[in-house]
Order: sequence, then structure tokens, then C-alpha cells
Amino acid sequence: MTFSIVARSADGQCFGVAVASKFLAVGAAVPAAAATVGALATQSYANLAYRPDGIALLRQGHTAAQTLDLLTAADELREQRQAGAVASAGPGATFTGSQCMAWAGGKTGEGYAIQGNILAGPQVVEAMEAAFAASDPGDRLASRLLAALVAGDRAGGDRRGRQSAALLVVTPGGGYGGGSDVLVDLRVDDHGDPTTELTRLLAAHRLYFERPDPAACLPLEGELAARVAELLAARGHTGPDLAGNLLDWAGMENLEERLVPGRIDPLVLSHLEQSHAVLL
Repeated sequence: MTFSIVARSADGQCFGVAVASKFLAVGAAVPAAAATVGALATQSYANLAYRPDGIALLRQGHTAAQTLDLLTAADELREQRQAGAVASAGPGATFTGSQCMAWAGGKTGEGYAIQGNILAGPQVVEAMEAAFAASDPGDRLASRLLAALVAGDRAGGDRRGRQSAALLVVTPGGGYGGGSDVLVDLRVDDHGDPTTELTRLLAAHRLYFERPDPAACLPLEGELAARVAELLAARGHTGPDLAGNLLDWAGMENLEERLVPGRIDPLVLSHLEQSHAVLL
């Protein structure tokens, strides 16, 4: 009923899952991940206990293959199940029970596992593997996972149609304000073209939540500082403290994660310019 990819970033710092299905809110059922530990997908009459139990096994030091072996050995309905996992090191692992609906199967490699059932054919997981392999290992894991998911969808995906998609990525301190490990958690629960919508959401997520490289930000001084002060004043932020005015505006625009003391992120500057253009 679903196709998914579970993967680890090339530097081993991120773990994630991307999934799509003709199933309502697939993101509420399939993915699980824990920072520094690994990630797992459970699908095809999904056994939701695989998520906490699988993460616990990975945390204990079991490999991805050992984790799936232990999960399925204890499951009387294992032949109806499908799952994929990656651990903190080594190749990914996938399991497809003999009673999963055709076409069903998977592909694995170093740091990833791809699997799907009720698919248009094997070309779906093949396209996903090719897209993941072709992506830049140094790129964001979320982007690489989404590229694989989109490739699978374009290759036919779930042969029953489209309904939902989700993307989950974790890394230590990656969440909003550094208060959690959840770097990305995006879900499209009921949509005619969920992978396209997920692509839009990830772009928005980058704008609002990604932390910029300070070296890529512009010094907030001279003519640029004057221009930013002018733009902020047009939005009603007229106090004598430029940094405070920028903080106030950014908080209202949900861009506080992109602020760098004494500098301005080009994306923040662009957003400020665009918001000013709307006023004209």
C-alpha cells in the first residue's frame, strides 16, 4: 500500500524516512527515527509496534538486518508485513513478507533501504534507488529522501493512486530552537498530488526553520544597514535599535531561526524586500 525510503546521511549525523501511499495520513503510521540511533519504516498492514520496538533494538546496538529479523520473528503476521531499517552504521535492511500484495519488494545499500508494495512494478524502487544514488551525498538528507520519493512516484508509485506523503529527519539538536532532535517533520495527509505538495512544504521549511551559515550572511552596516532600517520602518518597526527592530519583524514573520547577530541572511533580506514590494 506504500513506498518508502529509510536512510542515513553520508556523515552519519542524520537519519530519516520519506514515504508516500494511497492511504490517509501515512506519516502517522509508517516512519520512526531517533538521533544517533537509526530509522525505520513499517508498512503493509503496518505493525505500529515495530516503530518503538525497532528503535529500541537499534539503540541496543543491533544492525538493521538483526533488528528486522527480531521484529518479524516475533510477529505471527510477518508474511503480511513490510519494513525497512538503517542503523548508525552499515547497510540498510528491508523485509517483504510472502503475502504482501504485488508488486512488492525492496532494494538496499550502504546506509539506505527502499521498499514498497502494491506498486506499479519493480521500476518504482529501482527509480528511487537511482535517484538517491545520483543525489549529492553532501546535500541535506531531506532533499535526497524527497528526490527518491518523487522519482518513485513518477515511475508509477502506488498502483492504486495517490493520497498522502511524509518526510521525517532527525539529528541531535536539529529541532526548532535546538530543543529537540526533529529536524524535519512534514506531512501531507490527504492530497491529490502529495509528493508535489511535500516538495512545496520542504521549500517553506527551509525558509522558516533552517539555520543559515553565518559566513554566507551579509554585514549589517553602511548602506545595507540603512536600507534594512528603511524597509523595517515601512513595516512599522521604527525604534532606534536596528537589531531589535529586525528581531521584532523576524519574529512576526517566523524567521527568527535565520537571524545572525550583526549580519543578515540573504534569504531574510529577500523576504523583507518582497514584503515591502507588497506594500507599494
